[in-house]
Amino acid sequence: MPEAPVPPVSPVTADDVQYAVRLAAAALRGVEQGADWDGKAGSLEWSCRETVEHLADDLFAYAAQLGPEHPPSDREVPFVWRRERPGGPANVVFADRAAGVAGLVQVLEASGALLTAMVRTTAPSVRSHHVFGASDPEGFAAMGVVETLVHLHDVAAGLGVEWAPDAGLCGRALARLFPDAPNDTARWPTLLWATGRGELPGHARRTEWRWYGAPRGERLDGADGC
Repeated sequence: MPEAPVPPVSPVTADDVQYAVRLAAAALRGVEQGADWDGKAGSLEWSCRETVEHLADDLFAYAAQLGPEHPPSDREVPFVWRRERPGGPANVVFADRAAGVAGLVQVLEASGALLTAMVRTTAPSVRSHHVFGASDPEGFAAMGVVETLVHLHDVAAGLGVEWAPDAGLCGRALARLFPDAPNDTARWPTLLWATGRGELPGHARRTEWRWYGAPRGERLDGADGC
């Protein structure tokens, strides 16, 4: 008897990026006053504040990769990255510490809006460099969603707040970037597992991980699985 076809998963869109960043901003604004933003973000070596800055920088960088008239095929757009301390994240984007948490969240929102706009206005045929494979606007949207969801998990762990994002959002990002992930498990725990941040029954914990940025049909690494 033939297997039933797997229903198609909706693509990751600019609206998904906007939604993920809005969820993140709302969660960060809900953190109690007096929380230690300089404490470690979960299992990372960065502080909670540094991790939010890194997230904003990721969103900015993905937007920038789609920006040039001829996007680069072999490198990142050559901004200057720097670290504010040894071991800290190398960023282009930093928030003015004097602006407090409100300013930090605004920086995140602004970077998210840039990626949202670029995904919404860039032709689907455009390809640009990423270390995990040249990608299209949907791929960069999915990267932005994954970065937002998992880094908010890191920050939430550091600040002791709840963070459990929408299963549909997680599912669309998983389908786009992690074709080797199981599709019969809860979506949020599976995304945490796929990014080396959690256990998944029946599957060994990942100590190394990557995503697959190339659109389906263009992958050269055998990662077009379910």
